[in-house]
Amino acid sequence: MSGDETRDGVSLTNLDGPLFDGSEATKRDLLDYLDAASSRLLPVLTDRPLSVIRVRPGQPPFMQKNLPKYTPAWVERVRHWAETSHREVSYALCNDRRTLLWFGNQRAVEYHPALFQGDRLTHLILDLDPPEGGGFSLAVRAAHLVRRALDEAGLAGAVKTSGAKGVHVFVPITPGIPVDDVAAATRALAARAERFDPELATTAFIREDRGGRVFLDSTRAGGATVVAAYSPRIRPGSPVSFPVAWDELDRVKPLDFTVHTVRDLAGDPWQELMPAPQDLPADLVAEGHTIPVARVQAMHEGKRRKRARGE
Repeated sequence: MSGDETRDGVSLTNLDGPLFDGSEATKRDLLDYLDAASSRLLPVLTDRPLSVIRVRPGQPPFMQKNLPKYTPAWVERVRHWAETSHREVSYALCNDRRTLLWFGNQRAVEYHPALFQGDRLTHLILDLDPPEGGGFSLAVRAAHLVRRALDEAGLAGAVKTSGAKGVHVFVPITPGIPVDDVAAATRALAARAERFDPELATTAFIREDRGGRVFLDSTRAGGATVVAAYSPRIRPGSPVSFPVAWDELDRVKPLDFTVHTVRDLAGDPWQELMPAPQDLPADLVAEGHTIPVARVQAMHEGKRRKRARGE
């Protein structure tokens, strides 16, 4: 493999090797895309603790949260306590082109920033996940249910492809709303969207209860992450999570947006399509606080089912 070079003081190596099986791209293609998209990608990463998914030749992809010891000193970072692993994690802050290029050279393909920017939660998010065997069109239909729920609540959001087969809806919120209230409003929006068409969409957290319906995932709040707009995905063809106007959503498919097709994009549609930050209606928050937290409810239900089976 060849084609080593330096950009912005970062040594880039093995550029002509395949990115991953089925990628239809090289490591150079990834870096060229990240470089070209940096003016759009950096604003959605800046000052947000970053997790990345890397892929090495001959190995399965893996998520990296904690920065490795060989990380250059100039990479900005922030330390947070991780409850799941019971340790302090040193997260990168990808605040400049040089850091983005360094991650690309580390074969970081996917970029999953925290929903917090500094100490501020910036968006309410719904992740729409079609069932196994279901296609992108089902997620699109469910997205229109969410938009209807937003309209009725007096809210507006922006939508993007997940880069896989799902759809993400982002609702920008005003600073200072408590995390518990944002999480509650997210649950209420999902429940309202589900009621519009319960045969299409479900809020059931337990997979076996979804019955072939689109999962309206309302759990992306607080310490969760969501793949960034403009981030590539480790999927066949190297698609990119990409913003779409609501009236265009029915006419696109995930592979319309790849590291090849949107590299030289003009403008920043994610910022252009994003509404201004909004307050959350009191009735929406109140309704959400009556809905059990999905993960907690699923945990108790799982234990109940085990007891019923005599396990």
